[in-house]
Amino acid sequence: MYRSHNCGELRMDHVGQEITLSGWVQIGRDLGGMTFVDLRDRYGITQLAFNMDDNADLCLQARKLGREFVITATGKVRERSSKNPDRSTGNIEIEVTALKVLNAAKTPPFTITEETDGGDDLRMKYRYLDIRRDAVKNNMIFRSKLGLETRKYLSGEGFIEIETPFLIKSTPEGARDFVVPSRLNPGQFYALPQSPQTFKQILMVGGMDKYFQIVKCFRDEDLRADRQPEFTQIDCEMSFVTIEDILNTFEGLTKHLFKHTLDIDLGDFPRMDYDEALKRYGSDKPDLRFDMEFVELNDVAQNAGFSVFDDAELVVGVCAEGIAEEYSNKDMKKLTEWMQRPQIGAKGLVYVKFQADGSIKSTVGKFFDDEKLKSWGEKFGAKPGDVLFIMSGEAEKTRKQLSELRLEMGRRLGLMKKGDFKPLWVIDFPLLEWDEESERFHAMHHPFTSPKQEEIEKMLNGDHETMKSLKADAYDLVINGAEIGGGSIRIHDRELQSKNFDLLGFTKEEAEEQFGFLLGAFEYGAPPHGGLAFGFDRLCAVMNGQSSIRDFIAFPKNNQGRDMMIDAPSPVDQTQLDELKLELKAIEAEKDES
Repeated sequence: MYRSHNCGELRMDHVGQEITLSGWVQIGRDLGGMTFVDLRDRYGITQLAFNMDDNADLCLQARKLGREFVITATGKVRERSSKNPDRSTGNIEIEVTALKVLNAAKTPPFTITEETDGGDDLRMKYRYLDIRRDAVKNNMIFRSKLGLETRKYLSGEGFIEIETPFLIKSTPEGARDFVVPSRLNPGQFYALPQSPQTFKQILMVGGMDKYFQIVKCFRDEDLRADRQPEFTQIDCEMSFVTIEDILNTFEGLTKHLFKHTLDIDLGDFPRMDYDEALKRYGSDKPDLRFDMEFVELNDVAQNAGFSVFDDAELVVGVCAEGIAEEYSNKDMKKLTEWMQRPQIGAKGLVYVKFQADGSIKSTVGKFFDDEKLKSWGEKFGAKPGDVLFIMSGEAEKTRKQLSELRLEMGRRLGLMKKGDFKPLWVIDFPLLEWDEESERFHAMHHPFTSPKQEEIEKMLNGDHETMKSLKADAYDLVINGAEIGGGSIRIHDRELQSKNFDLLGFTKEEAEEQFGFLLGAFEYGAPPHGGLAFGFDRLCAVMNGQSSIRDFIAFPKNNQGRDMMIDAPSPVDQTQLDELKLELKAIEAEKDES
């Protein structure tokens, strides 16, 4: 028997019992006559005690143990003389009578502790070591619990879990596909699914009126902290439903997950339409943990001889409370430079300081007198000690830039409280986006999103400008400024779906070739349906107050899409290429020529 108990369960009521533990050596401490070893497994840490006076050989054996050695130890549970209140097993220790090394270990390349000294790539290369750390281990456990609670809730609501295929047809759904060559069909390729979108719609046609799946998806796109080339969705679809039915169901799911994993009651979720979100926060995923709403100043700031404002489509700002005295001119200059970085691209930043003594300082003081600046402050509800940050320019770009400033000030001022969760439904998205460069429409969500019921006639018969204004029955769930998931009511009529493909630039032949199976299914009695998908990895991260999804994925990839542990992607043998009838271009030669 390797263990009678785990390293996290022994308490005072076990005192006097003989037990056996197995695990990894966290650390050893030699105190002369006594040696102590912290033994760790998935469940916790228990202190092992060795006494030179009782058993010198055993004590000497314990002193030879290195970090991460795998051992099994037998002994008697006793009360600790020096208790550790920070550890669940901190009131007891094991007086060891037998010790066996199951496997020795090399010295790890980084410390297996909460605050490790390993960088991201090193930790991913030795992921099997990193997972031993509480921080990563607890994330894996949390993810497992979240998946279980998801299944419990959705099953209780009558949803059926159905698997959809991973080897599918390449279709243009937004990001680039990962493609898989077919040996049995030379020159032809499968694609890995960006989402199970068309399959879950087909399931609705098949009468499976409540479907869900916790499913892997794949997108070949540029990576960052909250993106991975393979990720997991809570994917759902429902028939004979309205937006209200869907929002209520998945608001219920979200509340259930927060309650049963974090013991947090979220309350009802507010709703905000897309246009309002942009107007008030410059973003379709606003962080509502703090206010700092946008205030537009065109009516009070223009036509005063200051061309930066006069020539702008929009003059807009935010109010940062109580920082006038602590933010020096040097701080303001640094903030302006931060906004002028290429990632944001602001041309400049105007500020107005309302000092505690009643005076006003501003970068545009020579263009606007104090009375005028006071009128600006009144629009914001500014008080002594507050600072206005104002930007101007083309409306869409300026709102995006100011949104970045708002979030940065929220971070600097400590307004994004950990453990505070502010969910929001953003609704009534545009159906289509017009791209001036390519001179074509793109789907705001995806090609299967339905326009709002009252706009279907306009979509079928309207002109170009009408198409730009169409609103969709689409919605996103946002929590703390992160898009957790989104969905829509789907088109279930062949004529309307064909019209949407036409607007998106598909020829009839292209639409038939790529989506003929779906269009054909619509001719056999497709019910009204809709659904959504939550980003499972991102939900895990947001619920734990983290921005990166990597530590909620057992074996993540780095920003170059590489698995550092197994060194993938990697070349394949020529025999495999021959079987697949594939020939590689001379990549290195191309590089040399350039």
